[in-house]
Amino acid sequence: MKDSERLKGKVEQGVARLRKAERERGTLMSYSLYLGTLGMLLAAPVVGGAYLGVWLDQSLGTYVFTLLFILAGVAFGAVNVYLYLRK
Repeated sequence: MKDSERLKGKVEQGVARLRKAERERGTLMSYSLYLGTLGMLLAAPVVGGAYLGVWLDQSLGTYVFTLLFILAGVAFGAVNVYLYLRK
């Protein structure tokens, strides 16, 4: 008798857990917003670094700052994404 009651309790707990997961499941819009935020956190520093590097290269007559600032933007963007995902 106790085994059947224990099994019944476990099944009821499983059903409750599945129902809770179904209620808390995200929508397509929420996932799209999340991925868009991640993309902007990565892309904005890269684009900003590229513009700043091109401006410096044109001002100083060099060609290394664009690549340097793009790589710095990638690193900064990766840190942004990591910190956002960790939160």
